Amino acid sequence: MKKLFIIIISLIVAIWLFYFFFAQKLQQYFFQPTEQTALPGVSINETQEEQREIDQEEDAPEPEEIVESENELIEELSDIEVVATDLQIPWEIAWLPSGEMLVTQRPGSLLLINSGQTTVSIEGVSHVGEGGLQGMALDPDFSANQYLYLYLTGRKDGSLINRVERYQISDKTLLNRTIIIDDLPGAQYHDGGRIAFGPDGRLYIAVGDAGQANRAQELDFLGGKILRINKDGSIPDDNPFVSSPVYSYGHRNPQGLAWDNLGRLWATEHGRSGATSGYDELNLIQAGGNYGWPIIQGGESRQGMISPVIQSGASTTWAPAGLFYYQNRLFFAGLRGESLYEYNLETRELKYHFFKEFGRLRAVALGPDGHFYLSTSNQDGRGQVRDGDDKVIRINPAIFN
Repeated sequence: MKKLFIIIISLIVAIWLFYFFFAQKLQQYFFQPTEQTALPGVSINETQEEQREIDQEEDAPEPEEIVESENELIEELSDIEVVATDLQIPWEIAWLPSGEMLVTQRPGSLLLINSGQTTVSIEGVSHVGEGGLQGMALDPDFSANQYLYLYLTGRKDGSLINRVERYQISDKTLLNRTIIIDDLPGAQYHDGGRIAFGPDGRLYIAVGDAGQANRAQELDFLGGKILRINKDGSIPDDNPFVSSPVYSYGHRNPQGLAWDNLGRLWATEHGRSGATSGYDELNLIQAGGNYGWPIIQGGESRQGMISPVIQSGASTTWAPAGLFYYQNRLFFAGLRGESLYEYNLETRELKYHFFKEFGRLRAVALGPDGHFYLSTSNQDGRGQVRDGDDKVIRINPAIFN
């Protein structure tokens, strides 16, 4: 019994001595605060809030940098302005010498936009599929004759056709309708539609293949062609094919026409569609040139046929539309691509801008004020309609420098 008592006393003394010498370390080990443990007198939420404020202060730019970023944003926003809203599939943009903007709307009306809007209905327009009121061009001598040319889809003997008509503008009305060229192939799809006067004073007309791909190679079929005629509809003596308005052929659905500073004609063209979409093109047009459709496409080549300068490839679709030249660059709109494309003629580099910001883009033009003008095409049944669609948007070209 005495022996057991001595052993118990010895254990108690040993434990007391162990605790006396190692108490601080034991407290640190068993009672060390966790990451969620509050400091004395401070709640956990207050501690986290202080830490967030410290982190924000460390990550935040200096006040001067914030002001600079805000100024840059304000400047960028001021360079892009919506100048017309609630339009119906705008297709082309032009300006009168007075500065008044003209806009064709595919369902069949012409808008005159200044401080307000005037709508002029165009008789005989058949808005079917991609057809309707499309291209527009002012006569080079407009100041003297007030002639306006329109490309539109109509009906003849129950079938769809395309034609170019000429009007005189007088006091916001259209007078003296004259058919310039008639019976161009028309269909629900592939109607082309762009018209423009070249530096030579001739009228150039982009006509789609109207769904008859194989006939794009036939010179006596005016679909799948770029045509060149005199202002009155007659055929120029220096056309590449005798007594024919055909200037180039083998096109699928050309949608844009523009001349560079060297007087060279460029054209945008839609490639194949459907499940095998892609192979959209930017072409440098030569008189009498065969651009290969439907025999070649994309980067393919064949003797006697001209391949595109650039093309989108098999897996990318631009669906290119309007086109214009500016400072050694070609700008063109993308419908399915939902972008404004910029092709540098010197570096051969292609860039895109505003991807999906505005939706489908169709018309592009350089205004008399030196700004770019774009039209959306989100009401055409293939886009996502946004508030205010469709629109005309003005852009300061300085943002592309």
